[in-house]
Amino acid sequence: MQKKTAIVTGAARGIGLATTRLFLNEGWQVAMIDRDAPALEDAASGLDGALPFLCDVSQPDQVDATLPRIIDAFGGVDALVNNAGIADFGPIAETDFARWRRVMETNLDGVFLMSQAALGPLCARRGAIVNIASISGLRASTLRVAYGTSKAAVIQLTKQQAAELGEFGVRANCVCPGPVRTKLAMAVHSQEIIDAYHDAIPLNRYGSETEIAEVIVFLCSGRASYVSGQVIAVDGGFESTGVGLPALRTDDTIPTG
Repeated sequence: MQKKTAIVTGAARGIGLATTRLFLNEGWQVAMIDRDAPALEDAASGLDGALPFLCDVSQPDQVDATLPRIIDAFGGVDALVNNAGIADFGPIAETDFARWRRVMETNLDGVFLMSQAALGPLCARRGAIVNIASISGLRASTLRVAYGTSKAAVIQLTKQQAAELGEFGVRANCVCPGPVRTKLAMAVHSQEIIDAYHDAIPLNRYGSETEIAEVIVFLCSGRASYVSGQVIAVDGGFESTGVGLPALRTDDTIPTG
């Protein structure tokens, strides 16, 4: 039996790397995409069944050049996980257009470009798309004008994909992680913010990268063969109770002009 192949973007670390490892554990092959060459090479080292592909998903020419290389290496694509993204938080008054575009290029444009480039191979195998958004795309919160808007757009893009691609047997779903205990999050979250999250999350803890990956891999699998167009918050119940944190609100975020 031919092994299934998944493309995972933003695969050098965090949720992307956890998803890659889980796919491999379940017998898949994985094309690991990232734009951080040293981190990607390090992450792919020793992972049997995974191959690294250096690519900035926000750049159309790089995406167009990378997909044929993946098809040559693996023969086809059964699942695309659009995980690559950047988290740039700041108040509206300090978010200039360059900062806005930086977020949109990776978080939204990258999802569109990768999905479009992989469309033919996905249709050929009646595959699955899983886009990674955020609970910040479901409900507004402080300092997330660009980030939250980009993730809300990813949610809508997922629904468009499900509506248009279903007739070709391609399923599209969206995973919205809540607070996840990554190295980056722990480096930038103060103890006050950590305590506030714990208070606001019904399960009273951050999630893990593997817990998010479990849902992603499930949605790509045959076990989710009748699931499409769904937006799933993997957040310990956080979205159901609200995402505004008083610890993030300060007087200096108020526009003065």
